[in-house]
Parts: sequence; C-alpha cells; structure tokens
Amino acid sequence: MSNDLDDELRGALRSVDPGEEFAQRVTARIANDAARSRRSRPDRLQWLSGAIAASIVLGFLITHEWQARRERQGLEARSQLLEALRVTGEKLDLAYRVVNDETHSTTGKNPGV
Repeated sequence: MSNDLDDELRGALRSVDPGEEFAQRVTARIANDAARSRRSRPDRLQWLSGAIAASIVLGFLITHEWQARRERQGLEARSQLLEALRVTGEKLDLAYRVVNDETHSTTGKNPGV
C-alpha cells in the first residue's frame, strides 16, 4: 500500500510540459503589463503637473485675497483717522471760540462799575 501511495504522489508531482500556448500567454501578459506600465507613467505625470499647477493658482489666489484684505483694512483705518482728525478739529475750533469769546467779553466790561 505504501508503494501505491508513493507511485500516485510521483505521478501527481511529475513535471509536465505546459505547451506552447502557455508560453505565448505568459509572453503576451508580460508585454501587456509593460505597455500598461508605460502608459500609466504619463498619466501620473499629468496628474502631478495638474496638482502643481492647481497649487500655484491657489497660492496666487490666497496671496491676492490677503493683499486685498490688507488694503481694505488700510483704507478703513485711513477713514477712521480722517474722521478722528475732523472731530478733533471741530472741538479745537469750538474751544478756540469759547476762549476768545470769554476774553473779549471780560475785556470789554468795566470791572469797577
């Protein structure tokens, strides 16, 4: 019985020529995989160049928005400064008139009468 099992195992594990079709299928698959690999490299390069271009455009847009925001803040600060100077000027004019009116009114009066 042991010899029968050994013979069956040897028969099952003996080398068999797969034939010419097998070699042709393997060769065709290798060629197909190589062609697919060459095609995927340009696709990766296109994707990478697209991502780089998008990053550059995004960087320009962010920079432009930042500069526009700073300009708006500067204009708002200028407007507030001009308003503060206008109010200060009005208050100084008012104080000047009050001081000068009191000076004229006290000098024109007769202190002894």
